[in-house]
Amino acid sequence: MRHRKNFNHLGRKSGHRKAMLSNMASSLIMHKRIQTTTAKAKALRSFVEPLLTKSKDDSTHSRRIVFSKLQDKEAVTELFRDVSPKIIDRPGGYTRILKTGTRLGDNADMCVIELVDYNENLLAAQEEKGGKSKRRRRGSSKKKEDSPKAVAAPQTDLEKKTPAVEETKEITSEEAAPEAAKAEETVNTNEVIAEDTAVAEEAAEIKAEDKDVSEKNDDQSEETPEEEPKKE
Repeated sequence: MRHRKNFNHLGRKSGHRKAMLSNMASSLIMHKRIQTTTAKAKALRSFVEPLLTKSKDDSTHSRRIVFSKLQDKEAVTELFRDVSPKIIDRPGGYTRILKTGTRLGDNADMCVIELVDYNENLLAAQEEKGGKSKRRRRGSSKKKEDSPKAVAAPQTDLEKKTPAVEETKEITSEEAAPEAAKAEETVNTNEVIAEDTAVAEEAAEIKAEDKDVSEKNDDQSEETPEEEPKKE
């Protein structure tokens, strides 16, 4: 039963499993790629990648820790001398698993596990794709040229300008009548305003004359009662 099974035991005891992973890690470091089953490759990846990270710090302490896991002096020197400078700028993901199908005998899933920075073919292909990749825009000029609207349009500048001039002439002739009507309306309004102002001035003059007449009549009414007793 699979109770508290956090990793794949690979059907082996702990000592056998550690020795197998150590030998596979040494072979991967020396040959840069090995062929094995998918289950063993996944277990090897979790075993070897911490060692590759530790190799970035080339110190005696790091070498001793890696040697305690690999138990192979040649693999340790290869790791710190050749592999470490290539993976120094990579922040993890040092290995790649490529599935190759199934094995004939027991139908086990087979794969190839390799160091990413040593597969020159894939690196060259990625560089070519990165150099050739260009952004494509939806409204390209070629599509516009090939469209039927673009073919039906006039080619020369003079042919393009003449219909625009004719349209402007037609528009001006059509718009001339409403503009004249607007001008006549403005003239009529000005005349009405002038007449209103003249009438208002005449009314003001009439009011002023009425005030003068009323004032004179008041003066005469005040003077008449004083003269009558004098005559007696």
